[in-house]
Amino acid sequence: MTRKKKERKRPQWRRVDLHLHTPASSDYQESGVSYLDILRQAESKGLDIIAFTDHNTVAGYRAMMEEIHQLELLEQLGRLRKEEKERLREYRRLRERVLVLPGLEFTATFGFHILGIFGPETDVRELEFLLRRLNIPLEKLDEGSAEVGATTDVLTAYRAIAEAGGIVIAAHANSANGVAMRGFDFGGQTRIAYTQDPHLHALEVTDLEKKGRRTTARFFDGSKPEYPRRMRCIQGSDAHRLARDPNDPHHLGVGDRVTEVLLPEVGFGPLREVFLGDDFARTRPYRPTEKAPFDHVQAAREEGPSIVQDFHERFSRRGGHLYAILSDICAFANTNGGTLYIGVSGDPKELPVGVSNPRQTVEAIQEEIARRITPPLEVTADVQETQGKKIVRVVVPRGEDPPYAIDDNKIYIRSE
Repeated sequence: MTRKKKERKRPQWRRVDLHLHTPASSDYQESGVSYLDILRQAESKGLDIIAFTDHNTVAGYRAMMEEIHQLELLEQLGRLRKEEKERLREYRRLRERVLVLPGLEFTATFGFHILGIFGPETDVRELEFLLRRLNIPLEKLDEGSAEVGATTDVLTAYRAIAEAGGIVIAAHANSANGVAMRGFDFGGQTRIAYTQDPHLHALEVTDLEKKGRRTTARFFDGSKPEYPRRMRCIQGSDAHRLARDPNDPHHLGVGDRVTEVLLPEVGFGPLREVFLGDDFARTRPYRPTEKAPFDHVQAAREEGPSIVQDFHERFSRRGGHLYAILSDICAFANTNGGTLYIGVSGDPKELPVGVSNPRQTVEAIQEEIARRITPPLEVTADVQETQGKKIVRVVVPRGEDPPYAIDDNKIYIRSE
């Protein structure tokens, strides 16, 4: 008897807003908003995953789940009124469309804000226990206030949230209460620690769509010796209301600043896998349909060659092209790691040439790495698309056992 081979799901871009407040936050800007209203707004914005991240509390998520459980109990007892039946039906319909994750926005020592996002199976009491371990006073556990007095330092908070199974995100890292510490008179080592800690999975930033050398994503791209770890940068609405404030466009509503994540299926597990991984092309800022989708390859070309990325317009075994690619891979491994794009030049104004047989190119590069680079080096090589052309991307980690050499005797490094 032969078993039918399980089909592998093709990844799709999913819209995610992981920074939403509810009326459980004391600084929520609208009255009379229900949890159903928030879910309906998320659906209307086409969101696939959202997280309730109230200030130092999980009271909002708990209140929604308690309401649902109460309605389900009344249903079992046959005591649901007509409007309650409709409310329960709407909850079920919306939760089929939008995955709602429990989360929190923790205020660490010196006022830095940290998001913790958890799976839907997480017991709310576990999250409340986590908040108590982070020194949120018992009497403030349901207040939803950003002001909670002395709590726990940033690095301890990162570790505690990560060890509890959460995704750890530095909230609005480049602005007020962010760990990039603009406006704070702290030493450089503190800033490095707060943005490079291994338990920190991403930086939430407010300038993800901006271009130039002064953006947060560019600063944390791994090209600086003191900041060698490239950080995933995402965006979230930080909504304290349903819709954008017509009198102040800086006060965003649900789904007004969204990240897209490439996922095989909607779920917390696949989402966390992306955040813990190092494929930075699996997250991008969401753009409305009238705009072209964010192109990671073109964005890299606009930044240009650097200590952590480079470009090779052509691939062939002849003419020294393959050896030049191997040399860059070896150099990346001996320095900070990096990304190589094959099939495009470093000039963003030139049209990409592309690679005629991308899968064969991937295999050829992997074979040459295995045959000629020592000690063994694990890289990720895949096919990407830019402006209608297939190109090959090679992601090289910072080597754990340097120096790496080609043919046992040629060592290369990267420099600015």
